[in-house]
Amino acid sequence: MTRNSRKAPRMNQSSPVFADAPKLRRRAEARLRDEPGDHQSRSGVPESPADTRRLLHELQVHQIELEVQNGELQQARDETEALLEKYTDLYNFAPVGCFSLDEQGRIMDANLTGAALLGIERSRLLNHRFPRFVGPAGQAAFLAFLERVFADNRNHVCETPLLRANAMAFWAALHGAAALAVSGRPKWCRLAVSDITPLKEAAAAQRRMEALTITNQELEREIVRRQAVEESLRKSEQHYGQLLEESRRMEGELRLLSRQFLSAQEEERKKISRELHDVIAQTLAGINVRLANLKKTAASDTRGQGRDIARAQRLVERSVKLVHQFARELRPTALDDLGLIPALHTLMKRFTGQTGIRVSLSASAVVERLDDERRVALYRVAQEALTNVARHSQASRADVKIQKFKGAISLEIKDNGKGFHQHRVFRAKESQRLGLIGMRERLEMVGGNLVVTSSPTNGTLVLAQVPLVRANSRKRAANRADRDPRQPSS
Repeated sequence: MTRNSRKAPRMNQSSPVFADAPKLRRRAEARLRDEPGDHQSRSGVPESPADTRRLLHELQVHQIELEVQNGELQQARDETEALLEKYTDLYNFAPVGCFSLDEQGRIMDANLTGAALLGIERSRLLNHRFPRFVGPAGQAAFLAFLERVFADNRNHVCETPLLRANAMAFWAALHGAAALAVSGRPKWCRLAVSDITPLKEAAAAQRRMEALTITNQELEREIVRRQAVEESLRKSEQHYGQLLEESRRMEGELRLLSRQFLSAQEEERKKISRELHDVIAQTLAGINVRLANLKKTAASDTRGQGRDIARAQRLVERSVKLVHQFARELRPTALDDLGLIPALHTLMKRFTGQTGIRVSLSASAVVERLDDERRVALYRVAQEALTNVARHSQASRADVKIQKFKGAISLEIKDNGKGFHQHRVFRAKESQRLGLIGMRERLEMVGGNLVVTSSPTNGTLVLAQVPLVRANSRKRAANRADRDPRQPSS
């Protein structure tokens, strides 16, 4: 027994629970010195020789070691239980679901959060395969993710739809890492599961918001474009309304001008008829009477016959002059035979003789290059302008100037009369400005235009312009040049 008692303390001293056995022995000996009586009484060993005392001392020291060791073990156990309780609380109530899976995906362990995510009790989750909770669309991705987790020691992430026990789906983020296998147990992995449905919904809402923003921007651009189109349409409608109003006004002016033309034509016919009846017919009747008298007195009075013949000749000459005057008023022969400049000279000479208003003419010979239609238009404008000077201006002088200006022929008639207020004249009734309308219509027929400028202090300026080469002539010349590049343009 003594031999066994001696071996026990040495075995305890080499016990693996406490690596620092010498320190533990020193603590026991110190405690024995502090409380020698108590341990002796508890040992129940009587006083004996030296070896008995030494053995007793060893037993007492060993007893104290056991007490100290038991106290430390109890403290370590309490701390371990506290830590285990704390770890269990942290594990069970973690904000994410925690699962332990083997290589086949069977659930070896799960916390309360994981069980709540899947909507099933934790005890019923064990030994179930985790893929049964993965949605059909995410099965392949999850199995590939699980294979990657067991392939290496790195962390892997996967997002997949999971199904709760009530078949409701939610989006989950899976974080997996392989764990080292414990001896005698299969390899397993840790899996953290978090519900990212709000994040997915927020991302989807953000995408919808971005799409809505893009759509709103496109709508704003479309609104701006449509507003621009509406503004353009409004301006076009206004413009075409003005054109329509202008066309109606011009149509009214043309109708009035046509009626005025018919009235003037009828008046001119009436005048010519009266002149023919009152002047030429009477002259011809006088010639007839003179010839009858000549016939009666031809045999008896030869002396008075010469006087009657002379009177008849004068009547014939007067009739011829009247006929020539009518012809000139209807259309001057000088315009056809000699050109525009001589016709204007004749017109101004007769105008000065009839009205007493002096007229000067300054003309360029290039005007004779115009065709007959444009020369007639310029002649009639000059004739009408001088008629207006005689009727309305109370002028003493008028200047007529014809010159070439930027590919056009310009005709100016300027007087020193009293002038007029343009806005009043142009707002007057059509019948009061038919002369201006007639001049403008004549010029527009040959591609020209008319500008009238007047003021009560500076007289009146009538400016008429016609193109030197008409548009259709320019087109024909361009076509000839296109057909034959060597042909020079006119």
